Order: sequence, then structure tokens, then C-alpha cells
Amino acid sequence: QVELVQSGGGLVQAGDSLRLSCAASGRTSRIRGMGWFRQAPGKEREAVAVISWHGGVTTYLPSLKGRFTISRDNAKNTLFLQMNSLKPEDTAVYYCAASTRGVGFTTGQYDYWGQGTQVTVST
Repeated sequence: QVELVQSGGGLVQAGDSLRLSCAASGRTSRIRGMGWFRQAPGKEREAVAVISWHGGVTTYLPSLKGRFTISRDNAKNTLFLQMNSLKPEDTAVYYCAASTRGVGFTTGQYDYWGQGTQVTVST
């Protein structure tokens, strides 16, 4: 079992930055990939960015590349999402997720999920 605990998020103004964190515990040796997803009201959960846990290879939602950066600290088993130049359309609940099978851009590829954290960007 892998447990994921998120921190960060909150209410910011357009143009501000935020950093989300996700601390993994338990059987972290099983992790092969991690990712950040988000879900806005009335919309499906979508992948924002994913990273292979050992190689550090990253993939981003194309529309976000350049504003968001995913990174990880393997020694601390922690995943980060740095979000810059935030826009109102970035408002959503953000989730971190871990996969024991690899890394991908679909929710079904992930086995464990964080509790979610609200990010609200005002105009």
C-alpha cells in the first residue's frame, strides 16, 4: 500500500504562483510513475503532468507546458507541482497519483491517489 498526502493549494489571484506537494509513504519502492491531475466542477479529471519516478522523464498537458513544472525528490519520496502565471481556468481540485505499473496520462493507470487540494484562481 502507498499513501499520498498532499499539501499546498489555496486561493490566489491571476498571475500568482503556487506549489503543490505530495508526500508518499508506505511501500514507495513499488512506485514507477507519479502524476498530477485536476478536476474542475462539471468536468472530467484530466492529467496535468506526469513523471517517471526513477528516470525523471516528464510529460505535460500541452496547454500547460511552460507554466507548470512537475518534479520529484526521490530521497524524500515527495512530488511537486510548481504552477506559475496562474489563470482562472486553472481553478480545480488537484490530485496527485502514483502508479506501480509505469507512467501515463490516464487515470486508470494510477493505483493510489492523494486526498485532493483546492486551487482557486481569482481574476
